Amino acid sequence: MMLDATLAARMAGIALGHVTREYPHKLDHVLAGDGDARTPRDLHPMFFGSFDWHSCVHGWWLLMRLAHLFPDHARADETRALAAETFTPDKVAVERAYLARPMSRGFERPYGWAWLLKLHAEMASTGNPLAPILQPFAHDFATHWRAMLGSFTYPIRTGAHGNTAFALVLSAHWAANHDPELFTLMADKARAWYGADRKAQAWEPDGDAFLSPTLMEAQAMATLLPAPEFGRWFRTFLPKAKAQFPASLFTPATVTDRSDGKIAHLDGLNLSRAWAFRQLAAMLGSRDPAAPVLRGAADAHIATALPHIAGDYAGEHWLASFALLALEA
Repeated sequence: MMLDATLAARMAGIALGHVTREYPHKLDHVLAGDGDARTPRDLHPMFFGSFDWHSCVHGWWLLMRLAHLFPDHARADETRALAAETFTPDKVAVERAYLARPMSRGFERPYGWAWLLKLHAEMASTGNPLAPILQPFAHDFATHWRAMLGSFTYPIRTGAHGNTAFALVLSAHWAANHDPELFTLMADKARAWYGADRKAQAWEPDGDAFLSPTLMEAQAMATLLPAPEFGRWFRTFLPKAKAQFPASLFTPATVTDRSDGKIAHLDGLNLSRAWAFRQLAAMLGSRDPAAPVLRGAADAHIATALPHIAGDYAGEHWLASFALLALEA
């Protein structure tokens, strides 16, 4: 379960196998007329692969992150060459124009927004020369975030793409470094949405979940709040975490059919839970009695899911990104 150059090359190979694979494809696309019936590559010249737009974005995050962590891994040069072909001013302009369409207000909200910000944050923070090309697109999504945070009275607590807590976590690094006012707005909204929550019941998993609503909420608070404030909140939110309660939260999900895209989500749930468990344990600190329990739960979830990040395209087009989140946490 250790991330090394060999595993990095394998994971990069998985992503390189799908970020330019146009079909099959599931579009998040609203047609306003016959002229809007266009191919994925025509609509999205940067992010047309990986079955859907958001998976292509975080496939690229995976590739950029691994090339930074292991610059000499076996697929790193291939990654850099493909990136130079992909991230060009002309292609970014097409993607920005699509987002500016009146019918694109809800495009990939908020999941794809957050992954795009995470991708740009990775590229910018590591000095990638292609980062300035993507920067205006990232700021477009930051503008969308402001509008959403100003208008949404309630959070979205689903275990799938709409989850607002997960999107806050992914976007936080970008906001902290590129738009501190947005970071503050995110923190204030997290307090408003989740601050009064107590004794989480964790009615999960559901059969379509790749996120834990309970752990994503906790991770958002850990990411956006000062550590002492988070610690006080967490002890009332999951007061029996040391005893692995609620038990359903600490038990890896069972996956019965990895050719079914919805059931395959549960491999992602195990990986995203592991990521959250590790980050929460780190935020609580080694002296907190819940920390070793959370780390043990993370190991169990990773062991359950990591062998299945490739094999069937239903999971292969996205699971490696979640594995990297978990392994690097």
